[in-house]
Amino acid sequence: MSKKGRKDAPKRRDITAGMVGYDSCHFIESTGSKGLDTKIRELAESVEGVVEPCLLAEMFSTAVSMARGPMDVGDLKLVNRTLKEMKWSSEVFQPYRGKRKVALFGSARTKPEEKEYQAAVEFSRRLRDLGYMTITGAGPGIMAAGNEGATREHSFGLNISLPFEAAANEFIAGDPKLIDYNYFFTRKLAFVSEADAAVGMPGGVGTMDEMFEALTLIQTGKSILYPIVCLDAKGGTYWKAWNQFVEEHLFRLGMISESDFSLFKVTDDIDEALEEITRFYTNFHSYRYVGDRLVLRLQSRLSEAALKNLNERFEGIVKSGEIKQMEALEEEGNEPELADMPRIVLRHRRRDYGRLRQFIDALNEAELAD
Repeated sequence: MSKKGRKDAPKRRDITAGMVGYDSCHFIESTGSKGLDTKIRELAESVEGVVEPCLLAEMFSTAVSMARGPMDVGDLKLVNRTLKEMKWSSEVFQPYRGKRKVALFGSARTKPEEKEYQAAVEFSRRLRDLGYMTITGAGPGIMAAGNEGATREHSFGLNISLPFEAAANEFIAGDPKLIDYNYFFTRKLAFVSEADAAVGMPGGVGTMDEMFEALTLIQTGKSILYPIVCLDAKGGTYWKAWNQFVEEHLFRLGMISESDFSLFKVTDDIDEALEEITRFYTNFHSYRYVGDRLVLRLQSRLSEAALKNLNERFEGIVKSGEIKQMEALEEEGNEPELADMPRIVLRHRRRDYGRLRQFIDALNEAELAD
């Protein structure tokens, strides 16, 4: 049986894949006033269209406690703006939640005549042809190249307000998928939580920040695992030099593990970069945690021989029990569109995410059931 090659992404986006559990109805932070707590609970339950009224009630209670507490006006303004920026992001991305997206990072100073710019245009254009959308920072340089190649129809722009840079580039300016941010951290949250892969091209401090942020969150299990590609123009040495630094200083001194090198790909070949992303979703589709169980959704069932092989090769990532092939769990009922997909289920140790990446690669390469 051949793999289906399904391109759609999960419509339910959770940056932690459910690792951070929440049981809000059993505990809602008190404001210190029983009467006010009751009013807040009643208000939350009265709001139409709310999926989790208990969670909304706790957000209300937290806001009240913050306003009454030691936070000054500056702190409250920051929190208020943060919530608004997260709301705006959600509203823009919501209609496209079922589409795979790739975050593209790189220098704002790269000129259109430079080979890095041209490589970014070609890369994002070919991503578009494969059915992927591109997310850029909306500025000039590599960001403009990403929007140009993907075209405005198939790209997003996450613009950061800076006093020394111009407005959004011409390829995304005025588009409804352009979002303005005041804070870098809310912008980075949108990049990480909405992307299904991240690609970094040569850039400055901001590019390093964004790439290390993505790597850190994935390495520590704080965000879902997805492909990270360090892409140079043909013959470029920017990422080769970076990788040498990682090998000679971080790895040699024992600050990272050998399996962490599975979390990213360094290349100067666009074909190889595209293959790194598309291969990740060949049979693997997505995953989420249900309690202490890691549930990986596949597009096609594996053979019994393949399952046995996985148990032998990857017993180190299993906390207890064995790796099983199952149908959808009852707790996944809020994702009915994925109910027909087979599952690989295991009790994950929640460490060494480079090894988990290797496990997903093995799932994509495994023999399928007849």
